Amino acid sequence: MDWSAIAERGIVLLGCGKMGSALLAGWLRGGLPPAAVWVIDPAPSVWVRAQGVHLNAAVPDRPAVALVAVKPQMMGAALPSLQALGGGTTLIVSVAAGTPIAAFEAVLGARTPIIRTMPNTPAAIGRGITALVGNAASTPAQIDLAEGLMAAVGQTVRLENEDQIDAVTAVSGSGPAYVFHLIETLAAAGVAEGLPPAMALQLARATVAGAGALAEHDDNPAELRRNVTSPNGTTQAALEVLMEPATGFPALLRAAVHRARVRSQELSRG
Repeated sequence: MDWSAIAERGIVLLGCGKMGSALLAGWLRGGLPPAAVWVIDPAPSVWVRAQGVHLNAAVPDRPAVALVAVKPQMMGAALPSLQALGGGTTLIVSVAAGTPIAAFEAVLGARTPIIRTMPNTPAAIGRGITALVGNAASTPAQIDLAEGLMAAVGQTVRLENEDQIDAVTAVSGSGPAYVFHLIETLAAAGVAEGLPPAMALQLARATVAGAGALAEHDDNPAELRRNVTSPNGTTQAALEVLMEPATGFPALLRAAVHRARVRSQELSRG
């Protein structure tokens, strides 16, 4: 990524918890000078303090980017602090869940370029995926810039419209919890079949992690599943339970993702 524009005008990071710190680490690792970063956070970590960034100092008048990474419940207090950056000269990028673009436009003005993103928790180890969508004031170059910033913590995808963000939240935003629960329940099933708990957890964790890594190298998960499934074998016996139309994975995940999407819509409305 070309950091020249940001290095010249600076970037403001409002909130530097787990997600903000992961982004900052990725930017610095990618070559962004620490002196180009202004971090605003009431309780910065020891790690953040040691990075050489401007910490809780007066921000530039017209930074290139202001990235908002505060918790949703803090947005009411955080948005007014950005008001001076509205009007079009600074790109606003939000990673705050549940805060629609309209809420930013109400405070900063409709001419302010605003890009809403939805990352997920594997961003903490650089393995996340982030969906992005911009408002009418954001240019293709600004969306490219936001995508480059979020690529510091993993893959990115661009949405066609903001309405899709709730489905993204339900699939990739909440999705890591579904996978963690799969590990829990697979390990518990192994214990029920006679395995020691520590061994069952190790087997379940490594199986899910390994299968996920394998899936990244093949575009067709259905084909991977078929490759593991010998006719009339053990995997087929298990899949007959898991793929049962009324009670198996397909019905459960459809219901779970739908409920998460609906809840995301409710939270966005306040």
